[in-house]
Amino acid sequence: MVSAAEQLAANLNFGAFSKAEELKKRIWFTLGALIVYRIGTFIPMPGIDPVAFAETFRQNASGILGMVNLFAGGAIERMAIFALNIMPYISASIIMQLMSSVSPKLEALKKEGEQGRKQINQYTRYLTVVLAAFQAYGIAIGLEGSSGSAGSVVIEPGWFFRMSTVITLVGGTMFLMWLGEQITARGVGNGISLIIFAGIVAGLPSAIIGLFELARTGALATPLLLMLLLLMLAVVAAIVFMERAQRRLLIQYPKRQVGNRMFQGEASHLPLKLNTAGVIPPIFASSLLLLPITAAQFSQGSGGSNEWLTAIVAALGRGQPLHIVIYVAMIIFFAFFYTAVVFNANDTADNLRKYGGYLPGIRPGQKTAEYIDYVLTRITLVGAIYLAIVCVLPELLIAYAAVPFYFGGTSLLIAVSVTMDTVAQVQSHLLAHQYEGLIKKAKLRGASSRSGRR
Repeated sequence: MVSAAEQLAANLNFGAFSKAEELKKRIWFTLGALIVYRIGTFIPMPGIDPVAFAETFRQNASGILGMVNLFAGGAIERMAIFALNIMPYISASIIMQLMSSVSPKLEALKKEGEQGRKQINQYTRYLTVVLAAFQAYGIAIGLEGSSGSAGSVVIEPGWFFRMSTVITLVGGTMFLMWLGEQITARGVGNGISLIIFAGIVAGLPSAIIGLFELARTGALATPLLLMLLLLMLAVVAAIVFMERAQRRLLIQYPKRQVGNRMFQGEASHLPLKLNTAGVIPPIFASSLLLLPITAAQFSQGSGGSNEWLTAIVAALGRGQPLHIVIYVAMIIFFAFFYTAVVFNANDTADNLRKYGGYLPGIRPGQKTAEYIDYVLTRITLVGAIYLAIVCVLPELLIAYAAVPFYFGGTSLLIAVSVTMDTVAQVQSHLLAHQYEGLIKKAKLRGASSRSGRR
């Protein structure tokens, strides 16, 4: 039987959207905030020679600069004021989530409700400033040691440049953090995710145009181009399917008596997502794999040289067998680790017992927690393998098949996931708007019937 909510969701159309004034205001606010973000990615940081930096960026685009530039929407390539993007805030949020699971004080704060959440958010902001300051200072040092045929990247090296770089980049990150919070509160969707999404999507048109340009010049065969486009659609469909996949555990509630009436026990479901960790495992794995490359670049920039570090960087290069093996292993490890952090089987079992729910055939309490953990472990393994395949696919095609397939990996995961979440929020706003309309009509009918009886 189709529920009333499902019927309303099926009837959502553009007519309902045109009447939802509040939703339209939220969408316009979101679009305006994202336009402000995109404008900021074109404002250059002071003290940089753009020609010399462009040459340095081309030489290091395959390392840490290339990955950060992808999430920053090209801000690193232009060394803009938003070059750090929102990544320090994401790193701080992840660290605070991990600390909440090991620190009794933070765990107690998390259980205090809204007040505790605000306090943890404040700690996250402080940690964001610290991380952004360290990264900005490292970028300043690296820029001062970079030079090419066009000359030095920094026009006037020194402490004034370093301090101005730290202030500019930290200020840009904090502004984006504030902008993301405003989008979440006054717009549609998660603001932080939408900022990253906007940066990734901004680079997709140029990548697609580059593919067609390769096909036009004959560097890429037309049948191969069609295969790449079909493969891209297949990857998107696979991501949508796997991100929506759930394992539902049946929950039964016992019969209850209210007065002289006996109510039948209700049945519900406990949904367990196939990919509970989301895009966190690929992000963590990519960041850790790029640490040796970053250290080598800073070492070369400061005039030093370590042979063992250079050997490690060569072995961990894109497409190398060691890189792929470690990348897959780290994705699987972080998928299990982060799932254990965000989902506590013991707490879930305690909540079920508290409200009288139970899994048929499973004893409440510890046995229920063990069964939930058993099921979650099995489906997390499937989700981790799915993440590894999606992220390693472009690496294999580029390294071994010489195919320019740039539509996989973390960027496509983030783009598809954020799109699905934003569309779901828009549908929930439309659903709430239609419910409000039904309630108003019911009140008007009730008032008219009462006046008619009078």
